[in-house]
Amino acid sequence: MEKLTLTSIQAPNQDWIAAALAGYLSLKMEMPCEFIADPPWQDREHMIDSGQINMGWICGMPYVRKIDRDSVQIELLAAPVMSNARYHDRPIYFSDVIVSWESNFRSFEDLRGRKWAYNEPNSHSGYNLTRYMLAEMSEFEGFFGDATEAGSHQAALQMLLEGKIDGTSIDSTVLEIELKNRPDISKKIRTIKTWGPSPIPPLVIHKQVPAKMRDKIRGLLLGMESDVKGQAVLADLGMKRFTRVSDGDYDPIRVMALKARRVRFEKT
Repeated sequence: MEKLTLTSIQAPNQDWIAAALAGYLSLKMEMPCEFIADPPWQDREHMIDSGQINMGWICGMPYVRKIDRDSVQIELLAAPVMSNARYHDRPIYFSDVIVSWESNFRSFEDLRGRKWAYNEPNSHSGYNLTRYMLAEMSEFEGFFGDATEAGSHQAALQMLLEGKIDGTSIDSTVLEIELKNRPDISKKIRTIKTWGPSPIPPLVIHKQVPAKMRDKIRGLLLGMESDVKGQAVLADLGMKRFTRVSDGDYDPIRVMALKARRVRFEKT
């Protein structure tokens, strides 16, 4: 192989994380590792499936769907452990239900009949988990007055800030980056519920990459916390380390998806 390629189908505000990892792998592999930012994420996802892109940072929901289809030849590389204390040194994340600071909403139940936005239907944190929590409440149809697909977590957040919706569920790592980049919005939103933890989105690699190279890449990621340059990259990314994960670690998403499939956001 002349070069490696890596992409992200996470929120756009996390592209820089994948780009930094590509840079680190380029250095340690002594071969180019290019971060692919174009075309649109939907196309990049298909390119991961086909092997046109070697590696991807993907949500747990599309991961389990892909791996449960024999035709998709990907495998887990590793998963990040975030530095924030709320993650308890584990490869997990949360979904934060947020509303306008000025609203009277104090609980998720207060959003019954209100306007909701989710990022997109392939998301665990913004879509699958919301439906699962509604199923847990035995709310199988018509809980929200209106539910809109925003296209991304950042777009859903912006809709909330503009008063177009009453609430949304945001990947906790995405929200933390937004609050860091735009500290002014911390005074405009409130978290009224936190769901989770859920298994964090993993890095995957296509099996077209030779097995020895897959193992080397995995070893480099798992060894970043012991490498001076790796430590610096992890610190910049808000990560403590990468850890080994197995397919069974993502079974909770499968279980939630099974229960969530009965839920409709709106009455039909």
